[in-house]
Amino acid sequence: MGRFAQENILRRQSAREAAARTYARALPIVPVRARGLTIEGADGRRYLDCLSGAGTLALGHNHPVVLEAIRKVLDSEAPLQVLDLATPVRDAFVTELFHTLPPGLADHARVQFCGPAGTEAVKAALTLVRAATGRTGVLAFTGADHGITAGFPEGSGGACDVRATRLPYPQDYRCPFGVGGEGGAELAARWTESVLDDPGSGVCRPAGMIVEPVQGEGGVLPAPDAWMRRMRRITADRSIPLIADEFQTGVGRTGAFWAVEHSGITPDVMVLSKAIGGSLPLAVIVYRDDLDVCEPGAHAGTFRGNQLAMAAGTATLAHVRANGLAGRAASLGDRILRELRRLAAEFPCVGEVRGRGLMIGVEMVDPEGEAEEKWGGHGAGATRPASFELAAAVQRECLSRGLIVALGGRHPGVVRLLPPLTITDEQTAAVLDRLSDAVQAVARARAKERP
Repeated sequence: MGRFAQENILRRQSAREAAARTYARALPIVPVRARGLTIEGADGRRYLDCLSGAGTLALGHNHPVVLEAIRKVLDSEAPLQVLDLATPVRDAFVTELFHTLPPGLADHARVQFCGPAGTEAVKAALTLVRAATGRTGVLAFTGADHGITAGFPEGSGGACDVRATRLPYPQDYRCPFGVGGEGGAELAARWTESVLDDPGSGVCRPAGMIVEPVQGEGGVLPAPDAWMRRMRRITADRSIPLIADEFQTGVGRTGAFWAVEHSGITPDVMVLSKAIGGSLPLAVIVYRDDLDVCEPGAHAGTFRGNQLAMAAGTATLAHVRANGLAGRAASLGDRILRELRRLAAEFPCVGEVRGRGLMIGVEMVDPEGEAEEKWGGHGAGATRPASFELAAAVQRECLSRGLIVALGGRHPGVVRLLPPLTITDEQTAAVLDRLSDAVQAVARARAKERP
């Protein structure tokens, strides 16, 4: 198409689409072709895509097994939308999904299809646990993003009618208690117990607790495995259903098929979306069968019968499982973390590198900002303020070098990498080279600005 055609498309988008658009602002490209890790823009430029549709593309763009599955459904003249009617395509998806579930859940699980977005899955999960427990509140964690708004309104801890209570999520670099490590996780767990057991906390027994095993939009924060096991004990001892949000972490992304497997826990409910549709919109909840008490129609949705998404999802789940791609994500992720931590040691503007599997975050900080002191134990020292300015500059420099990355974090100052699980060793080296060059360019430019 050429550069001028691309510029015209971008200009028309800017003039006609909502101000609420996000990725299009930071990534002014017009994708026209894609395969695997690579995207080609309308101007002919090629990019390595480490955004992966916000984690939806476990196998990258247009993987052959996904295309074959979609074509097979199209060629069969099967109906494409069937609401919640049983079909062979749906049956195959559920069968493959159950093959992947954590031990302890698959043998006595139910699955519910809802609307095609993660938002709908969370709403369905909350409807489920509220019906099963007769309670209304929900426990969530600071920094969490469960793809919803109405389900988590602002609440005050002064009354028992609060619908959502936010709890501290443990992390090392910006530990809410200034400790980090095992000490910080222990304090976060004690806080949770206190909120639940103190009759003066203002928080009634909730209908459920929802947690991300790795916070994605919150800045790529892996939950400590011991803390996850503690949350499982706390909720089980108090008959509170535990909901695991595996939207971004599922289907091998973190180095296990489901991120809860790192800690060995079995949640009561799992909310699944993004990669389970093989690049097409699909969302489900999977839960213990004794929670299955909702009346017909308690949570429905017109587009819960997307047969193309189910076929693409079946192909994706089966390919990841059969080819051990979760294990490969673990080994490649370790390699990426090692390389990027060497970069962090060289440049003060890189505050921390963290992640699990192929879910990586690089937090950019203001090296001249006023440091926040920590004390005692793991992570003692000081942290600098997160810098959205520097993170955005790194994202721009990456794009100029043909690398697409995302931003996240609470400020947001975290450069995020979500490459497909099919990324090769050579492509991994190219991604690291381009990201390293981008960070160096930003650091040099920042040094020149200083008097």
